[in-house]
Amino acid sequence: MKPKEILVFGASGQIGRHLLRKLTKKNFKLTVVTRNIHRNAYKLKSQGNAGWINFVEFPTLNNEKINQIFKNKDVCINLIGVLNEKNKSTFNNIHSLLPKKLAELSKKNNLKQFIHISALGIDDAIDSKYALSKINGETEIKNTFEKYIILKPSIVYSVSDNFTTMLMTMLKYLPLFPLYYQGKTSFYPIHVTDICEIIEKIIISEMSTETIECIGPEKIKFIEIVQTILKSLGIKRLLIPFPLFLGRFAATFFEFFMKNPVLTNDQLNLLKYDNIPSGKHKTNIDLKLNSNLKKFEEEINKYSYMWKDGGEFSRD
Repeated sequence: MKPKEILVFGASGQIGRHLLRKLTKKNFKLTVVTRNIHRNAYKLKSQGNAGWINFVEFPTLNNEKINQIFKNKDVCINLIGVLNEKNKSTFNNIHSLLPKKLAELSKKNNLKQFIHISALGIDDAIDSKYALSKINGETEIKNTFEKYIILKPSIVYSVSDNFTTMLMTMLKYLPLFPLYYQGKTSFYPIHVTDICEIIEKIIISEMSTETIECIGPEKIKFIEIVQTILKSLGIKRLLIPFPLFLGRFAATFFEFFMKNPVLTNDQLNLLKYDNIPSGKHKTNIDLKLNSNLKKFEEEINKYSYMWKDGGEFSRD
């Protein structure tokens, strides 16, 4: 039986690195599209045996040759996303126009599936440019190619994320930690391996024309996430509810002076809204796409030792 041929965009991110390993173990042949093969390929080649991952460099998708790599492929997976805008990497370009282009190419080449990663908790966030661009991207895909799967995950976490690891770094060095909206925003954190399992089962079952809200097993408020991390690190910090105007001031400062700001005004807008299922779509739990969802505290305990003074010697 001929193995499925899969195109992956955005493989150098957290989900991509775990997904390549999982899919090659199932004997899927992967073509990874990257803007800089010299910067990214060396990190990703180790995720599969020789011959199962092919790398193709395209600095821009405005290239007629891009159509060639879609030929004879079965599945296209889009993992590309940005948390803040920088130069041409605007929310509109990355979250709206790019998914539309990939959906058009998938349709033109008769792919069996186009799998796209969007985000949970964005439907009501009309004052967030990030959220609006994600929603527009979903609409463009649905209007372009009927064999779509749109995955809307809550916070995806792991040792290689930009969420728990950033919080651990900040909590390690800051004597106090600001809480916006009293830290009451709710999330369903989902481990990266659980997201990868969902994608694997979708490919195997050839599911299509579905929007799935991807959640972990626990509903956790932001303040509880911080408290769980503090417990895991074995430290105490003063958690202070910050007024929004101070948050705006800090975000504006970070945006102006930092290449990758730890907080933006758009993220403050998005933080107002709970990151929970909307009820409009089925969840991964409804569809039984996971065998055993990982719990937040158990997983962060596996890597929080790296932020402790004793390092690996601080583990139980």
